[in-house]
Amino acid sequence: MSSKPFDILCLTLTIVGAIVWGLIGFFNFNLVDALFGFSWVSRVIYALVGLSGLYCLSMYGKIAAADAYHRS
Repeated sequence: MSSKPFDILCLTLTIVGAIVWGLIGFFNFNLVDALFGFSWVSRVIYALVGLSGLYCLSMYGKIAAADAYHRS
């Protein structure tokens, strides 16, 4: 089974998290809290974004492996 759909999902969640942090940093506006309030839903969203970011760390290994494969 390919992990590509999971990689895309995690990358998308990580990008969403970056946009939320950008909105907080530039405009002091928390989009997740504005949409859902600070409830269990927003906590789940924050947790999923955090886990996605941690998973995206493994993409460095995948990129290095693919680069090594193409160089040989």
